[in-house]
Amino acid sequence: MSVWKKLKYALTNHCETRETHEDSELRSHYYKATNRAVIEAVKELLSSLPNAELLSVSEERGELCAQTRRGKKLFIVATVVSVRPFETAVDFSVTTETKVLPFDFGSSRAVILELYRKLDARLPYIGSGLNG
Repeated sequence: MSVWKKLKYALTNHCETRETHEDSELRSHYYKATNRAVIEAVKELLSSLPNAELLSVSEERGELCAQTRRGKKLFIVATVVSVRPFETAVDFSVTTETKVLPFDFGSSRAVILELYRKLDARLPYIGSGLNG
């Protein structure tokens, strides 16, 4: 990653993934599983975060929200979309609450990469940015 992109991610408190992201690590991840199985895996993943509280789960819309109350305060939104039978995409949006400075030095990006790493270990990973 170039110096400018590193600086861009360091000087913000929000990071999100999408299908055609300029950073290949932040493209939507696809899993060979049903929508229901992926939602359950994401729910378990968000619940297992330290000091995390699952705020809402909307299985109809495929959205899950979690928040951490202690330590580094994070607000996480996970979006689960079934593309085809047994092909499901997951996107994350992470916002870090900072008190003094308006940026988190790339912490929100690191949280997304860690969430994807843990989810890749739980579910059969197909690829990222497949339908872009």
